[in-house]
Amino acid sequence: MKKLFVIEDDSSIRELIRMALVSFSYEVTVFDNAEDAMAAIAKTPPDLCIFDIMLPGMSGLDALRKLRAVHATAKLPVIMLTAKDTELDKITGLDFGADDYITKPFSVMELGARVRAALRRAEPQAEEDLTAADITINQRTREVICAGQKTELTFKEYELLCFLIINKARIVPREELLRAVWGTDFIGESRTLDMHIRTLRQKLNDDADDPRYIKTVRYVGYRFIG
Repeated sequence: MKKLFVIEDDSSIRELIRMALVSFSYEVTVFDNAEDAMAAIAKTPPDLCIFDIMLPGMSGLDALRKLRAVHATAKLPVIMLTAKDTELDKITGLDFGADDYITKPFSVMELGARVRAALRRAEPQAEEDLTAADITINQRTREVICAGQKTELTFKEYELLCFLIINKARIVPREELLRAVWGTDFIGESRTLDMHIRTLRQKLNDDADDPRYIKTVRYVGYRFIG
């Protein structure tokens, strides 16, 4: 049984999430502040965390940044829960290393879908290295080397890059990328894909107007051209 931590200071929302996840057969531990959750994570990391961004004391974003700075939790799947719905808030969360985000209010089915997708993408892979242009990906360790430099990617950015490289001989439609990276049970806006592509380009130092790696094919999708 997968073990999940939920960090949310609103008791009613916290209980709603706990009950929903328990109904999906997860073992759930809840916290009303990030400090207690971080102490528990340090002892025994769960399989996934759901952090509210706005928390008393340490914010969810600060907690996420601390998790990503420690080797033992650098790849721990983290979903951010937020009442904010601006692109800047989402990009900030992705830049800090979040694997996904859920905007309040949300449905129980969306919550379950996003948790399943995050856990599925976190499963270890035992595949051969991928190489394209000056990018090398070790799929066993999920290490990405771009232009001789180690590049830290979130789970979704990593999956996007791998899928684009594997399919570099063709244009990959947006709908196919969403299914491949977020799963067939994905519920959300297609702009999720655009935001992840944007942050992936930033980390690869790829210019959208003069791309070395990822080309946008307007109204269709994306293609790896390196």
